[in-house]
Amino acid sequence: MHDPQHAPAFAIREARDDDWPQIWPIIHDVITEQQTIPYDPRMSEHDARRMWLLPAPARVVVAADGEQVLGTANMYANRPGPGNHVASGTLMVAGRARGAGVGRALTTDLIDWARRSGFAAVQFNAVVDTNTAAVRLYESLGFVTLGIAPGAFRHPVQGKVGLRIMWLDL
Repeated sequence: MHDPQHAPAFAIREARDDDWPQIWPIIHDVITEQQTIPYDPRMSEHDARRMWLLPAPARVVVAADGEQVLGTANMYANRPGPGNHVASGTLMVAGRARGAGVGRALTTDLIDWARRSGFAAVQFNAVVDTNTAAVRLYESLGFVTLGIAPGAFRHPVQGKVGLRIMWLDL
């Protein structure tokens, strides 16, 4: 039964240009934490914007509570040409919004987009093995780990940890 008191207080929508001032701090915080995403922590705002706000046919969304951005995701073909039948993407959630279902909503939206767009599967190329919240979330949505590249990620606290390749057949 639907309980409106426990419904998420956010919606997933296409990102707009005026969302960038709220998207950038989320990206900046996640990459400078250096615990969950293998991006250069010194990435400039300019480079982050170019890397994140991909043009169509890719898609960029935000999870927003009114005008407040709580998380963001981008989604695209994993590889060009002969690999363009497999989708991929990246999602990031603001620290203040973690644990509230934002990551699940963004991942579900990515999967739905991939299905609607005719992709055969979704592949996450580099899920940090110690990011147990993400691993559990993806597994709960049907993803499997194809393999782990040992020591491929330098975690600031735990040292060298693995990067998972995770896969969902659509």
